[in-house]
Amino acid sequence: MLALAATLAAAGGEESWTRHGIDDFSSGADGVRLGDVDRDGRPDVVTGWEEGGFTRVCLNPGPEKAREAWPAVTVGKTPHVEDAMFVDLDGDGRLDVVSCCEGRTKSIFVHWGPADGKRLRDGDAWQTEALPASQGRMMWMFAVPMQVDGRHGIDLVAGGKGRAAEIGWFEAPEDGRQTGAYRYHPIGPVGWVMSIRSRDMDGDGDDDVLISDRKGADAAVRWLENPGPGELQRMPWKSHLVSRSEEKGTNYMFLDAGDLDGDGLEDVVFGAYARESVVVVARRLDQSGRKWAESSIRLKKFGMGRAKAAGLGDIDGDGQLDVAVSCGMAEGRHGVACFSRAGQSLDAEWTWHPVSGRERGSKFDRLELLDLDGDGDLDVLTCEENDGPKSRGLGVIWYENPAG
Repeated sequence: MLALAATLAAAGGEESWTRHGIDDFSSGADGVRLGDVDRDGRPDVVTGWEEGGFTRVCLNPGPEKAREAWPAVTVGKTPHVEDAMFVDLDGDGRLDVVSCCEGRTKSIFVHWGPADGKRLRDGDAWQTEALPASQGRMMWMFAVPMQVDGRHGIDLVAGGKGRAAEIGWFEAPEDGRQTGAYRYHPIGPVGWVMSIRSRDMDGDGDDDVLISDRKGADAAVRWLENPGPGELQRMPWKSHLVSRSEEKGTNYMFLDAGDLDGDGLEDVVFGAYARESVVVVARRLDQSGRKWAESSIRLKKFGMGRAKAAGLGDIDGDGQLDVAVSCGMAEGRHGVACFSRAGQSLDAEWTWHPVSGRERGSKFDRLELLDLDGDGDLDVLTCEENDGPKSRGLGVIWYENPAG
């Protein structure tokens, strides 16, 4: 453990991590989500290509070939796609894909995975259907699978942006394959949903919804209290604040949750910006989820872009969680970096470690921390939408942790 931490610390300064390309099929790679679609025990990646109008799945080839381009398949045409995720929506034991589309499309699509696992790489074997209850309702931005009412199969919680935007849930019918039978239930208004996480925030045994709402009247990081199964869903979902800045115009970006200080309670980290770009660390103070204290990491002093996403993982192998961050508006700046600290105290000084460097990439997005090369440490998986006006961007990429 100590050797890993020392190696990572030695890679500080301006030296960046080695970048590997997974997929550069189209333009506008917008987010990365994980799932084992081919059931080989390795996490695969799904990405919506917003400008290209496609949803793609990249199949993890394993550590020996992870540094090469990954085998990939286009699972559907999805104009204005903003997010895509894996979920076994019909309960057949195989993962499907759900795409959220904004712009003029205003729809959620289901891409049914092929029954024959040998045809996963055959785009014609994937069947795409719109979710009728979603069509034209709003610009959809993000979704997560969640068992909301305790009935039938997995439900979907989804949120949008813009005029009449809401967060709500789609009630799964008895036959999850019948897209026309899903019923939509609103939870509450939003301005621009960035993140949705399914978490038991109050310890009552059911999953609540943790969100970052980027802008608008209710812009903040907050959680929505699940009223319970069955008929209890007729009751409203109460909203509880995690963090809201006193500075008007603050944008609340992608978040992550985990126990940063080792007290047994999950804390929340997220990117935010107004006049200044920061990573906010919101420390949970009790089990109720209603008491929080916060601190922040200022990014300008490290020559970074505008905060986009934050993620948690033990990047330096010292047994405690570190913070990774991605940025937009990063042309000529650092777009991806990580921060570690000595000890578990959240008052300790954060040490900066550059990841992407300044040379390539300007608009990085969601990130995931996982070991892609099998060397025992966490690498950074992300995507980059554009790298200047004449480029379609770096696409889906990962940065190799030098600690291994």
